[in-house]
Amino acid sequence: MNNRNLLLFAILAALYVATGVFQSWNLALNILNLGLLSAIMALGVNMQWGYAGLFNTGIMGFAALGGLAVVLTSAPPQPEGWAAGGWGILAGLLFGVAVIVAGTQLYQRMAKGRARNLALLVLLVGGFFAFRAIFDPAVEAVEAINPASAGNIGGLGLPSLLAWPLGGVLAAAAAWAIGKISLGLRSDYLAIATLGIAEIIIIVLKNEDWLARGVKNMIGLPRPWPVPYEVDLQQSSTFLDWAAQYGFDPIVASSIVVKLLYALIFGLVLVVVVWMSELALKSPWGRMMRAIRDNEVAAEAMGKDVTRRHLQIFVIGSAVVGFAGAMMTSMDGQLTPGTYNPLRFTFLIWVMVIVGGSGNNWGAVLGGLLIGWLWLIVESLGPGVMAVITSGMAEGALKAHLVDSAQHMRLLTLGVILLLVLRFSPRGLIPEK
Repeated sequence: MNNRNLLLFAILAALYVATGVFQSWNLALNILNLGLLSAIMALGVNMQWGYAGLFNTGIMGFAALGGLAVVLTSAPPQPEGWAAGGWGILAGLLFGVAVIVAGTQLYQRMAKGRARNLALLVLLVGGFFAFRAIFDPAVEAVEAINPASAGNIGGLGLPSLLAWPLGGVLAAAAAWAIGKISLGLRSDYLAIATLGIAEIIIIVLKNEDWLARGVKNMIGLPRPWPVPYEVDLQQSSTFLDWAAQYGFDPIVASSIVVKLLYALIFGLVLVVVVWMSELALKSPWGRMMRAIRDNEVAAEAMGKDVTRRHLQIFVIGSAVVGFAGAMMTSMDGQLTPGTYNPLRFTFLIWVMVIVGGSGNNWGAVLGGLLIGWLWLIVESLGPGVMAVITSGMAEGALKAHLVDSAQHMRLLTLGVILLLVLRFSPRGLIPEK
């Protein structure tokens, strides 16, 4: 890493330190944790776009699948839900998979023609109605069990840390299915397809209450080890003695300790992902992926299976995003499908990759931390800055409106930053070598 890059990271560190000194360390650490998670997601997208040139706009869906993994793994089980219809739901899902597999085998084994089309139509239509006959009554029975606080099948009650790799696995499985269908499309059609499928994933999470309570949200998810709850720290005599010794407010200190532990865990994960990404990028595999990105025809002429390699990198990058999505849900302690929107989980991650420098892992990290800081700091700094700007204006509705709506200027700020970077450093702040 050269001196210019070190200077950029030093400036970034100074921004976070200044936030802690002039505003609050709680705010600075909260922004840092979200920035670390965003940087991990940006690394996943950078693998797809920077290594292979795949334009994936379904980041939101893969992050949501990571969040779902936390519910399925660490949420407390609901025995009443399973007794009422949980096994029926499982049987219906297995039957649906069996119908899809049977349809695939039928399509591959029968000769092309009207008979194959008719047989496939009968199998799929009949299988759909049979699936609904098994699935729907079981869902209704589960969702009728104490819908105010449950109405779902719950999870396995396992430690939250186990949900993180499962989040990567769920996202990778979805990416494999999407890639098998969509990776043969042109880049713009791939973007449309992935965005549409991500929206479908969110719609399923919002409407299937039996899975994760839908829009009623899943709350009270356990924290990962070794992060404690603030109230437990505040009731610990050892912690209270330590806080009194150094003159800290126990409530503020407990919140800072928790956020510091999250920052340590997320930072370790980020270091591992960067290390593995750098090894992959500098390996023969990484050089092959960049060759495919730069000229697919030439790479295919040299005997490389372009479609297979695209699928491979699409699955790996999506798994990284799903892993980070599970980490975010563990930190929040809840799954709220309504918060997953393309602006936060797709557009913002793409801005991080572009500003940082696509094709460069350190650029993705810089972009994730910088844009993550900017995205959240505008909300707290905006009203103060606007109050200074409008200080010469007469008191009235216009001035009040400008000050009150200043926190929504983050989109304008991001747009200006993006335009400046594209104008003066079109390959990003840390461009690919």
